[in-house]
Amino acid sequence: MTAHSLDTPQFYLTAPSPCPYLDGLQERKVFTHLVGEKAPAVHAQLTEGGFRRSQNIAYRPACEKCRACTATRVLVDRFQPTKSMRRIWRSNQDLIGELVPAAPTAEQYSLFRRYIESRHRDGGMVGMTVLDYAMMIEDTHVDTALIEYRRRGVDTGITGKGEGELIAVVLYDQLPTGPSMVYSFFEPDEDRRSLGTFIILDQIDRSRRNGLPHCHLGYWVEGSPKMDYKARYLPQERLGVAGWYEVTE
Repeated sequence: MTAHSLDTPQFYLTAPSPCPYLDGLQERKVFTHLVGEKAPAVHAQLTEGGFRRSQNIAYRPACEKCRACTATRVLVDRFQPTKSMRRIWRSNQDLIGELVPAAPTAEQYSLFRRYIESRHRDGGMVGMTVLDYAMMIEDTHVDTALIEYRRRGVDTGITGKGEGELIAVVLYDQLPTGPSMVYSFFEPDEDRRSLGTFIILDQIDRSRRNGLPHCHLGYWVEGSPKMDYKARYLPQERLGVAGWYEVTE
């Protein structure tokens, strides 16, 4: 077994592999292990430097010929939803989002499988087993949480205590400056709700109510249609070579 320092992170570089966002390019990542009692503090510091988390690994792109992946965070206090975002927010007010412990359930995995098979059938997560899903949720030394969204209504009996049909789930890390979104999934038959957008709007709203300045969206990838949506949440900050800079349009 490889020993990892709990005080000083050791960084490693992956071998080149096909980029999942831009055709014809190769990606490389620099990564380190998030382990031990200092993992939350290290994770928060690395996030400020543009790293993301996957289970107990923190990573960031280190591609030789491309700098398209850009860490992005919403400026919560100044965020201005678009007209369509306001419509999406109103149309989902029949949902209750409950903060729950970061523990996998059969109900979550069933929804996850429906989502993956409908939306990302050709993606790298399509082969994830129930054990893989459990590892995605539980294999971490940092402060992680889940929000489950269920439909509210006179006939549902939803009280915010787990009753009602599960519609959507978001997994996120709780950082001192705001949530860092790890992964979200939702009922694929509920297209009209635009649940992916609603989940981000809810995270921004919760951050504002909790007095947190940022909502971390991960990487915006210039030139990648699947990542274009992240540029819509304005104003936001992106991480460049000289540090974080503001984007308003």
